[in-house]
Amino acid sequence: MIENGTLTRADLAESLNRHVGLSRAEAATLVESILDHMSGALERGENVKISSFGTFVLRDKTQRMGRNPKTGVEVPIEPRRVLTFRASQTMRDRVASA
Repeated sequence: MIENGTLTRADLAESLNRHVGLSRAEAATLVESILDHMSGALERGENVKISSFGTFVLRDKTQRMGRNPKTGVEVPIEPRRVLTFRASQTMRDRVASA
């Protein structure tokens, strides 16, 4: 589990299988269901807050002028919606003490 430093869907399902006792198929379905629910909320423009973990926040950025670093030519950057993650204080404390 997490051999390459990345937590995957399969790792989450395996953890549910071991700790909760769900079958592998049920655990995988549950993980997919949770991620689908979160994705759906974000698609609808809602923020997703998970207590003691953090908040996924959608931000609308306005159009602005940017610069091609290679040529120095100014180009407009189109308005867009970006997804950001803000860790809760509890999560920040856990990561800092790890």
